[in-house]
Amino acid sequence: MIKMAVFDLDGTLADSLTDLAQSVNKGLAAAGLPVHPVERYKGFVGNGRTMLIKRAMGDACADEALYNSVMEKYNSEYAAHCNDNTSAYNGCDKLLHRLSQNGVLTAVLSNKPDEFVDMILTKLYPGHRFAEAWGQKPQYKCKPDGEALCAMLALHGVKPCECIYIGDSDVDVFTAKNARVAMAGVSWGFRGREELAVAGAPFVADTADELCDYILSL
Repeated sequence: MIKMAVFDLDGTLADSLTDLAQSVNKGLAAAGLPVHPVERYKGFVGNGRTMLIKRAMGDACADEALYNSVMEKYNSEYAAHCNDNTSAYNGCDKLLHRLSQNGVLTAVLSNKPDEFVDMILTKLYPGHRFAEAWGQKPQYKCKPDGEALCAMLALHGVKPCECIYIGDSDVDVFTAKNARVAMAGVSWGFRGREELAVAGAPFVADTADELCDYILSL
């Protein structure tokens, strides 16, 4: 039986691509670098803020001063605008409610900087209480390392066999494998069904209802 369901945030519970893209693009433009279409950011996100900026900058990230200027502008822009366009995916509020009603703890583990996670969840899911909501914390390695997820489970006395991790990318599949927990992918996110399948996701849901039924069946 699953006692805790831990979710990725961007592309899983939060459709945040536009705000992420616009904030990075403002950093790029301020540094005199080319900007990218929003859709291209689907391939840039997933491995934390540092990789997001490096991927968007391309070879220009080798210039440390330029990289720092883009990062600084991104940080200030995203802090001010992280909730401008970000929205909950269809049915996820009901999914979280059903899991809670069935005694399953819900939590969030993201590679997004920790300071933004609560801001977004408070807006998108104001009526839901998460057992934990962690972004990238300095004491833990970034996903796909399983360190942070294992620490979260230990905090609540949950065994790996009693947890499922849910996400939209290969990073999430590998995170679950590294923490030795069950995994479910979601096709509605940034990377899509094919990437999840190639990475070895044992199950990929097309709807929040389908995902909930799967979690409660384990």
